Amino acid sequence: MGNSSTKLAEKCSLLAKSEVPVVASSFKLVSKNSERIKEDDLMKFWGSQMDPRLAQYITNFLFGPLGARSPVVEFQRFAELYVYCVRGTIDERINVLLCSLGQQPESESTEIAYPLIKEYVEAVVSSYMRAIRLEGGPQYKSWESRGFRIVKDCIQKLAESLAYDVVQQGTQKVTRADAERWLHKNPTFLKMLEHVFSHLYHYRNVKNASETDGNARKSIIPQEALQSMLPYCEGLQYVPDYPAFTDLSQMLFINSNLPGTQQNKWRFLFSSQIHGESFSTLLGRIMDQGPTVVIVEDANGYIFGGYATDSWALSPNYVGNENSFLFTLRPKMRCFSSTGYNDHYQYLNLHQQTMPNGMGMGGQHNYWGMWLDSEYGIGECSESCTTYKGYFQLSATKKFNIRNVEVWGVGDKPVKEDEEDEKSGARSVLDGNADSKAILKMSGREQYSDGYREEPKD
Repeated sequence: MGNSSTKLAEKCSLLAKSEVPVVASSFKLVSKNSERIKEDDLMKFWGSQMDPRLAQYITNFLFGPLGARSPVVEFQRFAELYVYCVRGTIDERINVLLCSLGQQPESESTEIAYPLIKEYVEAVVSSYMRAIRLEGGPQYKSWESRGFRIVKDCIQKLAESLAYDVVQQGTQKVTRADAERWLHKNPTFLKMLEHVFSHLYHYRNVKNASETDGNARKSIIPQEALQSMLPYCEGLQYVPDYPAFTDLSQMLFINSNLPGTQQNKWRFLFSSQIHGESFSTLLGRIMDQGPTVVIVEDANGYIFGGYATDSWALSPNYVGNENSFLFTLRPKMRCFSSTGYNDHYQYLNLHQQTMPNGMGMGGQHNYWGMWLDSEYGIGECSESCTTYKGYFQLSATKKFNIRNVEVWGVGDKPVKEDEEDEKSGARSVLDGNADSKAILKMSGREQYSDGYREEPKD
């Protein structure tokens, strides 16, 4: 393989030394050790690994558009596809996009209909979700084994969220300049594109001997080669069939907007379906846990939430910083980052007569971006919010009833300076926190080593 790979590499100077065996091995397998690949052979080899629409786009790039299609492709073009999609410049990736859509990449005046761009993005997103499922990495398995799934409708919404701002307002035509601007500010799509083509070129059609049917096949791709955009799910080990109301596309969307240091792991903290519909229980489980993601589903099926940068703590003051954001997952996916206009990022208070009692993010008192009242079950999202740019009302109605609430800690759990010896395993994460103890006491519950119990009534 070494000599033949070298000979192939001599035909394409684009490849780095480490890329030669990957691309050359893939080419030899598909071409059946010849110097050319036939379209049918390529689709038989790669077809099961990607969305059928992406397969059509790839054939347009490699073999040419319908009406001017070559029956074969040689190594140079095959290698170009890998290099351009995995580590190419913005200009090279736009050329791939244009060729895939049957356009002339040399023309600066090219205009593409937005629906074509949207479908291309959807094909890549769908192929990415298929790739991580087929690879079965630890991050994917940590969610899938607990009941989370990949839903087609959510893939479409994720793709739309990545593609919608490629066009200038008021037009449905995309120029090359539009595409360049869009790709420059869309790292999530570029990472997906890189992963999909790394997956395809590493695919070796190898039978997995551990499978009883003897026909299962897998893609050989080094787990360390690519950083997963899915976090590792922690804390659901004892919940084998978690009642998830979100899918993996939605979790990936939220995670991709988090600061990089917090994208590696999500720690399960609270679910209203598991821990009950209690505001005091919610607070008892999320305080002093560092940055968190709050996800809410209202009675109309709208799903939305926010990323809180600071640990939740009872206070009459707002806390947090400009990295916080609100988001919506259904009926569409959008992320609303800080405007810098004010610092009303997160607020939490309880049992106050002159201040609002509940959990809020964005806006101001009585005009919240997102508000969960301490009287559990009701919330509010205003029509506008000056704290987050591009914001629109997240819930179906301004005042809403809650169907589900989830809270996840993101990144590693913070270590408290005054943390005492925990060897006994009996100490709660809330010990030493006066605010948390006050919450439990006021709610008629006391804390014990094995959980919370109702306080005996007179």
